[in-house]
Parts: sequence; structure tokens; C-alpha cells
Amino acid sequence: MDDRTDPDDLDTILSEQRRDLMAAKTLDSDLDMAFKLQMQEAMAASLALNPSLASSSSSRNSPPPSPPHDALNDAILDLAATLMLEDVERFTQEWEDHERTVSEMMKTKEDINRRIHDQKFAADLRDVPEDYWDKHGDYYERPYCADESSSSSSTKAAAVETENLRLYCKGLVSEERVRDMKVVVAGAGIAICDPRDNLIFEARKNLEAVVDGVVLTNEASELEAIIEGLNKALTLDLKSVTFYCDDYMLYQYVTNRMRPGNSKVATLVNQVALLQRKFEYCSPSLVARTDIKFALKVAREAIVSQITWRADSSNGKSLKETCVICFEETDVVEMFSIDGCLHRYCCSCMKQHVEVKFLNGMGAECPHEGCKNEVNIDSCAKFLAPKLVEAISQRIKESSIPVTDKVYCPNPRCSALMSKKEVLEYTKTTFVLAEQTGARRCMKCHYYFCINCKVPWHFNMTCYDYIRSHPYPHPEDQLLNSLATKKFWRQCVKCNHMVELAEGCYHITCRCGYEFCYTCGAEWKNKIATCSCRIWDERNIIHT
Repeated sequence: MDDRTDPDDLDTILSEQRRDLMAAKTLDSDLDMAFKLQMQEAMAASLALNPSLASSSSSRNSPPPSPPHDALNDAILDLAATLMLEDVERFTQEWEDHERTVSEMMKTKEDINRRIHDQKFAADLRDVPEDYWDKHGDYYERPYCADESSSSSSTKAAAVETENLRLYCKGLVSEERVRDMKVVVAGAGIAICDPRDNLIFEARKNLEAVVDGVVLTNEASELEAIIEGLNKALTLDLKSVTFYCDDYMLYQYVTNRMRPGNSKVATLVNQVALLQRKFEYCSPSLVARTDIKFALKVAREAIVSQITWRADSSNGKSLKETCVICFEETDVVEMFSIDGCLHRYCCSCMKQHVEVKFLNGMGAECPHEGCKNEVNIDSCAKFLAPKLVEAISQRIKESSIPVTDKVYCPNPRCSALMSKKEVLEYTKTTFVLAEQTGARRCMKCHYYFCINCKVPWHFNMTCYDYIRSHPYPHPEDQLLNSLATKKFWRQCVKCNHMVELAEGCYHITCRCGYEFCYTCGAEWKNKIATCSCRIWDERNIIHT
């Protein structure tokens, strides 16, 4: 159909066709009824003129002869009229869908133009001289005129081509479970962003995962996603784009550095090259998978849309999905999507998975085979108790901070864990001499303390003076030192942890990594003691 057809004329034509078909169908029915009535009247008149015929006919109990009528032709005509009406209705619906699509695309174009106009205006504002701004700043404006943009296609194209927009494309092929069946589904996600990575437009498309018994490869799905993205960009009248992919081999193909061995992949690469020529500027770029998050999310939504179905529930109709761990049919709202890979499992299975990993002192990874994405504990608040989420987060933070860099808030009501570097940077914002004095401010309770003395901050007093006047600032410290002396424990000079020698030689390696002599505490370098102690390993006897 010619896109230049006037929509009002097309609606008039469709209405007339629908009216003519209905009139023809009604006329056929009326003619059939009139024919039957005429035949009945003729039969009645004939029987009235020949009573003997009527009596003989009644004696034989035979029904009157039926009027000649071709029922098969009537049925064919009715079926043809019905099918034609259905075709007209289908075409009308397709035309309305087309009109809605065009309208949405025009709105998207208008939104892109507006964003570009605002960004250019903001950039120009930054370059305005101070003296000019002081004089004319209150009246400096550049309003966006939608009427002018829509009336002039050349102006619109010129506005769009001034910005090099980002096109993120992602294709996925996944084996999923729908009820008791394993199915292979594929989907493509497209996201268009401005140069500052603000999302402007997104779209998804369901791909054919199996064609003639052959499963779609990951490379083919990625290329189909790029083709779909470039077509969307052309539809939006974009002139300059950079499309991003996260597959290294695919990047080699589209940059003509390598030739694909698969014929289908080669055909798709050629299609990408042909689409690139339709832009004034179109270049590929290789990025990490984390940088393609917009398109990955949309592609995963395309996958999910193909494996869900509507079912009756207590709350009416709801979307169901099959968990690939327990094979249970679960409401879509009760499914948990893992950040990064976006694999989905029911909350009940994920709760058990995370809790078991935590109890075994391990970090929880995605249960999908071969997937190494870690589960974000903060997002697990959907199915974990708040106290458990806090405990797991605390353990993860403890394992991420080296022993020698750990700092705990001395406030007994807080005891927050921090690293020395982060608490120093945080304190510098409110205490200029923090690095020289040792003062620190807790990032949780905002309590000032001394990082050297591990006590509340001693104002107007140096650490040396404070230790002299408070040799045991905490009662438990005196008890600990007394027990350490009695048990012959040695304190690591680097992390201040107590070390007890159970057996073996006196070469001690603390959990912070510091090596020292257990006898005198001197540092142990290159497997040789730096002190005057000599150890007889055979007898465990110290000789000085």
C-alpha cells in the first residue's frame, strides 16, 4: 500500500466496502425468502384447482414437493461474504495498528529532538561569558518550537544528525521450561541513549529460535538484534549512531577483521553492512556486558514474554511462569531476577540457595549452570528477613576489607565496620586535621573517636598523653592483658591481635600476613629471624 494514501479516504473506502458487502448479503437473503414465498403460493394455487391431486397426495401422506432451490450455492455465497467481511475487518485493524505505530514513532522523534535541543542549549549556556550573562542572563532563552520541527523535515533531520546517539543491541537464546516442556526461545533488546547514556527509546522483538529444526546460535541472535536496532534508528530518522555489542567475535565480524565461517552469520553480517551505509555515520563499538544493561534487560523481557501464560488464580487471571529449579508454576510477581545475567527463579528456591551458601560461609552465585554472576544481597530483601540481609551484608563487607585495614567504631551501640581509607576520607569533610591527629568520625553513628587509641576522641590531648593517663581505658583491656601474660600470648604489632602458640616453631604468621618471632615479637624476614633468638625445632628450646 502507498504510504501517501490519505487516511480519511481509506476509512471512507473501507466503510463503503463493508456497507456494500452487508447490503449484498441482506439482499441475497431477501431474494431467497421471496422465492420461497412465491413457490408456496404457487403450490397452494395448484392444489386448489386440482382437489383430487390434493386428496391423493394426503392419502399417500407424502410431503409436498419442495421448491427447487440450490442450498449449496447459498452456503457458498454466505461463506464468501463472511470471509470478505473478515478480510475487511482484519485490514481495518491492521491499518489502525499502523496508524498507532506511526503516531508513537512521531512522538519518539519529537522527544529525541526536544532532548537534543535541551542538551545543546545547556552546552551553550556553559559557554556564555560571565559579563554577558550578568547583563542578559535573565532574558537568555531559546524555546523549543515543536510546530517548526514537525513542519520541516529537513530541520528535523539536521537537529537529529548533530548528536551521535548510542544504540545498544542484545540478542539472547535461552533454554527455558514452560510447564513440563523444555523450549528454546530467543529475543532481541534495543535501547537508544543520548551521549550521556540517558535512555531515550527501547524496544524488544521475539526471534524465531528454531528454523527448519536448526536452533538459532548466539552470534546469529546478536546480529539479528543489531539489524533490528539499526532499522529502528532509520525509522526514527537518526543520521549518526554508534552501535554497541559485548561479543568480541561479533565485533571482529562487523568491523571486517574476520570473516564468519557460518553462511547464515555471513548473510546477517552483510545485512548489517548494508544498513550502515544508510547512515551518515554508523560505527560499531565493543563494550563490557555490564555496559549494555539497558538492552540486556529488554532482551530478557522478550524471553520472559514467551514463557509466561495466563491462568486462573484466587485473584482472577494472572501470569504464570515455571521455575527451572523446582518446576513449579509460579506467579510472575513471585519470580526473582538476578542482576547482571537476569536469570529468573522463584523466591522460595532462591531463599534456600542464598541461606545455604551463607551458612557455609560462601557467597551466593547464580544457580544457572556456568553462570558466575553473584547475587546482590540488597536485592534479596524480597524474600529474606531484614536481619539476615544485614548479617550477610556485614559478612561480605568483612571479607572484602583486609584485616590490617579494618576499623570498628568504639561506640558500643554502633560497632560499625569501616576501612581505614574510607573513614579517613569521610572524616576529612568535617575535620581538616584528621590525618595528622588520628581523629575519625564514624560513618554510621557520626561518633568521633581516635583510631590509634580505639576510644572516644580525646580533645585537647595527644595520644601519648591519653595513654599515660588512661593505661587501661576499658576494664576488659586489663583483664585481657593479664590473661595474655599468664598464657604467654603475643600481640601482633601490625594488627594488635593476640596470637597463641599451640605447638611447632616460633615463626608466627598472623592472619593479617605479618611474620614475626613469637619470643620477642621482632619481624621475621625471608625465613630468617631478625632478632638474636635461635630456635631448636627438634626440642622447641629457646637459646639466646
